[in-house]
Amino acid sequence: MHGLVVKNTGSWYIVRTDDGQLLSCKIKGNFRLKDIRSTNPVAVGDRVTVSLPPASAQGETAAFITEIEDRSNYIVRKSINLSKQSHIIAANVDQALLIVTVSHPQTSTTFIDRFLASAEAYRVPVVLVFNKCDLLDADELHYQQMMVQLYENIGYQCLQVSAATGEGFDQLRKLLDEKITLLSGNSGVGKSTIINRLVPGVNLKTAELSDAHDAGQHTTTFSEMIEIEAPLSSPEGDTNVQQGNEAPSGAVGGASPSYLIDTPGIKGFGTFDMEPEEITSYFREIFHFSKDCRFSNCTHTHEPGCAVLQALADHYIAQSRYQSYLSMLQDKDESKYREAY
Repeated sequence: MHGLVVKNTGSWYIVRTDDGQLLSCKIKGNFRLKDIRSTNPVAVGDRVTVSLPPASAQGETAAFITEIEDRSNYIVRKSINLSKQSHIIAANVDQALLIVTVSHPQTSTTFIDRFLASAEAYRVPVVLVFNKCDLLDADELHYQQMMVQLYENIGYQCLQVSAATGEGFDQLRKLLDEKITLLSGNSGVGKSTIINRLVPGVNLKTAELSDAHDAGQHTTTFSEMIEIEAPLSSPEGDTNVQQGNEAPSGAVGGASPSYLIDTPGIKGFGTFDMEPEEITSYFREIFHFSKDCRFSNCTHTHEPGCAVLQALADHYIAQSRYQSYLSMLQDKDESKYREAY
């Protein structure tokens, strides 16, 4: 039996089978012995093969995920668990919306650039969504416009929205039609509020920012795929989805449904499995200028005849982007990615 992983609670996975059932699944024991160096060998968005328990054991034993189909793409970051290597955020997505805020809380450009570089590496298109526009004063609005101009000049689409007022949501909805879209970002940037506005009735939990640090508090504790037309609803932490339950009516047949993948907020974004010589190609503007460097193995840090350093001096490359590039060159330091970016 084949299906789509629509929810991950840590030790349990909810799979929507091709015939419309929702199954509560575990990973088969020997599946963990394979060479999958990840905190979550199965991710939301994965297509999987499921083995049902014998008929006599139904209701007593969970179904098992026995195989993951080849992924078209995924978003991955280094895990904060030192015994592992990576954490796959989601798989087989059409696009990612990176939700950022210039204030309340502030999203660092280094975090943005690391996410964009990882998405470039794994072929995931990204749209930057600047949320909480209604809370910004004149100086903050000016700074946001500068950031929008920076990233649009590089080639990334940017939207400016307010989940509180609905500003910009008509344009946002158009981006989601018949696509599987990952929502990601720091805690507190408003991902759950955005989903609540896009999917009336889903009622995801939200929280106020910490007064002491203007920082977000985790309200989403697991990853879940939510159908926009008919949101998937299963209680938080519920591992007792009964075999045979029907999936949402729009999930099978007819036009392709639109899905949002809601994920827990992340504090830092350590890049995974990137060699230093590859990183240049994940920064679009740096890669553009690197073709004119004197040396083919130029690291763009000190070499004579470096076209990237010249473009930086001429302000064709933003200092913030270059600093992000330098920070990623240092990621072979196994403790560095545990810092907050």
